[in-house]
Amino acid sequence: MLSLFKGWQVLLWLILWGLSSTVKAEGVLAGTVVGVHDGDTITVLTFNYQTVKVRLAQIDAPEKRQAFGEVSKQTLARRVMRQTVKVEIETTDKYGRLAGKVLLNGMDINREQVEKGMAWVYTQYAHEADYLRAQERAQRAKLGLWQDKTPIPPWVFRHSDQDYAVTPSAPEAKKPFWFGWWGMGCEKKTCAEMTSCEEAKRYLHECDLKRLDSDKNGVPCESLCRGQH
Repeated sequence: MLSLFKGWQVLLWLILWGLSSTVKAEGVLAGTVVGVHDGDTITVLTFNYQTVKVRLAQIDAPEKRQAFGEVSKQTLARRVMRQTVKVEIETTDKYGRLAGKVLLNGMDINREQVEKGMAWVYTQYAHEADYLRAQERAQRAKLGLWQDKTPIPPWVFRHSDQDYAVTPSAPEAKKPFWFGWWGMGCEKKTCAEMTSCEEAKRYLHECDLKRLDSDKNGVPCESLCRGQH
């Protein structure tokens, strides 16, 4: 009876080992993206139905309360949500998340976020010079977060005693569950719906709502932003 119990212990151990090795075998994970938490963190459903939280290595996206935090998340979601990806695992971070390079059809999504101005190179952990070159190109073109005159690195924002937080806006009406991730934070479409010049500018730059700048002079909603050129 004792030997039978030990036999079941060995079998259970082999099953658990097989499941864990499926996730981390040879430092590679594959599956479908089922969640996008911010501009550098996703959840992947593996082919054996495990959910794994993955931090995009070498980059650091703006915090949710920072400028471009929400648009960074949306940009990543539009690119990878419900797509099959491969993750080249580099390490496990202090929060227990796998950190690695996310590849979609061979394209480096981590670097794409930097190229689009949706994330910084996380210099403390970066080890590929190509990421720094991508960031320099985004800076020169003033893409994404580089549109700000004094962009604050997320790691500074998180640890600084100064208040770099974006001024909170009035709470919005709760959206129904089916309201898609692609429209979150960018649902308004016209100047008539804007409540301030600051909001109009955010929609112009973060949501790329070019219709707000009808005369293409860089100033949205002239009625709201008159005198604030």
